[in-house]
Amino acid sequence: MFRQLGTQRFPRRIRCGVAGAVLLLAVLSGCGFHLQGRAPLPEVLAVTFIDAEDLQSDFVLGLRRALLASGARLTENRKEATAVVRVHTDEVTERVLSVSARNLPREYELTHTVRFSVTAGEKSLLDEQEVSLSRDFSFDERVLLAKEEEEAILREALARDLVGIVMRRLASL
Repeated sequence: MFRQLGTQRFPRRIRCGVAGAVLLLAVLSGCGFHLQGRAPLPEVLAVTFIDAEDLQSDFVLGLRRALLASGARLTENRKEATAVVRVHTDEVTERVLSVSARNLPREYELTHTVRFSVTAGEKSLLDEQEVSLSRDFSFDERVLLAKEEEEAILREALARDLVGIVMRRLASL
């Protein structure tokens, strides 16, 4: 009545599925595929100091997480750092794109701009660069709370996308 687990065979469909998954992983690893956000950093970024005015901005917090995930050790002491990532500008601007017949805003554009540079001691590894992303969203005062939440989500997404761009540039050093 009871079967032993060791004597039970897997159905052919499951065995084929497992074999297919293993084959897919082997092909992906052989072609140089890497998961996004896990780019290996150069040795010079092993101990990194982040120099920014606002250390609690979405961008700086995301950059800290990405550097840690890529194997860097972050330090609070600038003197022990092998590299310094200086965030010169980290700003989000909002602009009205369109208005209704009653002169109420209907559509906004969010733009997140970051200027940064990287140094190692006195040597400049990456001169000051600017990256910027924009997204637009509609606005309706009847659903104010939902639109405010949508704006917050867009701000976080812009910061996350900018972190990805910066990390790819850091990985190319």
